Amino acid sequence: MTTAKEALSRSELEAYWLPFTPNRHFKSQPRLLERASGMYYWTADGRQILDGVAGLWCVNAGHGRREITDAVAAQLETLDYAPPFQMAHTGAFRLANELTRIAPAGLDHVFFTNSGSESVDTALKIALAYHRMRGEGTRTRLIGRERAYHGVGFGGISVGGIAPNRRMWSGALLPGVDHLPHTHDPTRNAFTRGQPPLGAELADELERLVALHDAASIAAVIVEPIAGSTGVLIPPRGYLQRLRQICDRHGILLIFDEVITGFGRTGAPFAAQEFGVTPDIMTLAKGLTNGCAPMGAVLVSHAVHDAFMHGPDGIELFHGYTYSAHPLCCAAALATLAIYEREGLLTRARTLAASWEQAAHQLRGLPHVLDVRNYGLIAGLELAPIPDRPGARGFDIYLKCFERGVLIRQTADIIALSPPLIIERAQIDQLFETLSAVLRG
Repeated sequence: MTTAKEALSRSELEAYWLPFTPNRHFKSQPRLLERASGMYYWTADGRQILDGVAGLWCVNAGHGRREITDAVAAQLETLDYAPPFQMAHTGAFRLANELTRIAPAGLDHVFFTNSGSESVDTALKIALAYHRMRGEGTRTRLIGRERAYHGVGFGGISVGGIAPNRRMWSGALLPGVDHLPHTHDPTRNAFTRGQPPLGAELADELERLVALHDAASIAAVIVEPIAGSTGVLIPPRGYLQRLRQICDRHGILLIFDEVITGFGRTGAPFAAQEFGVTPDIMTLAKGLTNGCAPMGAVLVSHAVHDAFMHGPDGIELFHGYTYSAHPLCCAAALATLAIYEREGLLTRARTLAASWEQAAHQLRGLPHVLDVRNYGLIAGLELAPIPDRPGARGFDIYLKCFERGVLIRQTADIIALSPPLIIERAQIDQLFETLSAVLRG
């Protein structure tokens, strides 16, 4: 069995520029994955790695699903590509109908994209165009939230609120964007199990922004129901409901970014259903194809869609992608949704939530642990930073867990966990026992 360094020489590692990665560090100590099945990866040197993050929040049905492989292979042999402009294929309509069937009631039209980033930029464009189509073209302002992540397009970065993601391009972001405060309040809500009890009033900051900018200038508010990439920030009880009420009061569209929370992560098909709040627009990706093919989607309400279906006959929305509703991706998504339904994965997190929560909160009191938060099959572990070295402790924990056969996700000094929804209780124990051992040193 060759080792990772033997599999690729140092010079062979140079051509690929890895995203969101310290490339020089990685190429000095590469972590190369060679195959995957079920709950596990295997490295180039044959080590088994328990997947504690579903790849990147996306492999909800586990790795190596034969049903998806067969569906994609059959699609490639039948129809490899269909132009999405002025043409379509039956798979796109089948998938749209399957999505609207499991979506929150009222979100009944689908626009297909190729990623979460494209879904967000598409949603923002639809929101702006919606108001223009209704004769309210003054509504051009977009409201995001601090510590939010909405992908890497200029629209997503603009409404996003993670400083390092914005810093490099700060001079080229969309004008007229403002941000709500984030909901993380460790002084009042540390070690909360499930939704924090305090903080719903933070939604009232939207009223302040309305007073500051005038409701007639605001097109949409976009939030993640649970902020994932910034370190698992759970919405306080009543917070999302208050946002919905304020948006309704002022004619503002509410967009939920469910790229991470969609497809069973919270215990319901979508977090909107779990929290009982339906947005006007919802963005999806990741779990849509179980991570097997790049695809995203934007679901919109009947009212938003129909605003475009009046006036002269012709193109209603001048927007789209060469690979919108690609036949291969539609086949992968249809096979994925069939697995979710057959195996009950869209609600399985609910049955495991108590075991998951208990295991996560057993980390309380271990060295450097400042907070533990959880919902469904998501957990966030906040660590005390090493003085003058922010992020170093989190990265060290990430590396040590990988050395011990567990893959976790690290963002600054926060560890995020989001395993495939097929995880069993013994694997939950392995995941948290490994993390505990690493924290104890």
